[in-house]
Amino acid sequence: MNDVDELKQFAVIHARAQQIAEPALAGVLARIEHDDEGPGSWVGEWSRAAAAADSGGDLLGASRLYTMARFPYVDGGARQEALERAQSCFERWVAQEGAGLRPLDVSLPGGRVRAWTSGRPGAGDPYALLMGGIVSTKEQWAPTLLRLRRFGISGLVTEMPGAGANTLRYDSDSPLMLSALLDEAGVVAGPGRAAGVHAMAMSFSGHLALSAAPQDARIRSLITVGAPIHDFFTDAAWQRALPRVTVETLAHQAGVKPDELGERLRGRAFAPKRLAELDLPIAYVASRRDEIIPASDIRLLKQHVRRLSLLEHDDVHASPAHTATTGPWLVLSLLRAARTRALQRTVLRGAIPPLRALDALRSRTRIPSTPKGN
Repeated sequence: MNDVDELKQFAVIHARAQQIAEPALAGVLARIEHDDEGPGSWVGEWSRAAAAADSGGDLLGASRLYTMARFPYVDGGARQEALERAQSCFERWVAQEGAGLRPLDVSLPGGRVRAWTSGRPGAGDPYALLMGGIVSTKEQWAPTLLRLRRFGISGLVTEMPGAGANTLRYDSDSPLMLSALLDEAGVVAGPGRAAGVHAMAMSFSGHLALSAAPQDARIRSLITVGAPIHDFFTDAAWQRALPRVTVETLAHQAGVKPDELGERLRGRAFAPKRLAELDLPIAYVASRRDEIIPASDIRLLKQHVRRLSLLEHDDVHASPAHTATTGPWLVLSLLRAARTRALQRTVLRGAIPPLRALDALRSRTRIPSTPKGN
């Protein structure tokens, strides 16, 4: 059973990223009192809101709310049902809207990986590889593929091993999963850097994409938020202070007990020499008060990555009070790497300063992680 206060704290960024309205988010969080089953439970209250959205014809909204119900990962029948309902609502939305998304399944020795794809891969066109973090599903990010089509970018969205419909274990071979997906999607390496694959991969999936890049020449850039680099994997004292939900989710996905996780992760650290050898631009959003990614990892990036663009927020992990700025900055970074039309980049660049002001206002009125009355 999860700590409800931790769930509320970390759920805010995922709700905002899915464009769940602030009043709806606050209302559901205020009704949640425990993480068991029935009224007042995490799964129960999010699922009740999702069922209402489904009944009202808002299939995409229902999918997002059911996705929150299975947060942070499936640990029993109630969350499994919520995940399946989230997937079903999303599939119905795709069919109803003619959304231009196609499913892609890949069977690998350790399990099955699923993805949604859009556009047509071609040697002369940029291609986006989208992934959320350890608690995200592909349905959360799939609408982003449709927005990228407006910029002439095709792509696919998938999930971390052990998240959503991905039945693989999170282990040292996980980066190979990305190459297998690109192979199945028919993605080939284009003649220039812009025509390759640009990974917009959040948190731990950012580390996964970074690990895959040296072995897969198709991956030409990385755009990420809060990805672990080195000390997260090697610093036992830091690991002991991690939020419980982070440790238990990672342990679930790795198929180990929480007290075995540190030893399992240690070999995945990027040493300074490996960082210096990376031949791709990295756009990274860092949070100065990150409770998951140590500040020393950001210092390593600054010291050793040759082509680093860094956006720093005075916030906690994933910068939940700065989503208005972070989203456009990530897209702008992707458009720069893909070398899309200059006018599009100019317009987006001009929008970021007022969005920073909006985030500053929002940070003063943010939803508390534990609403009053709980």
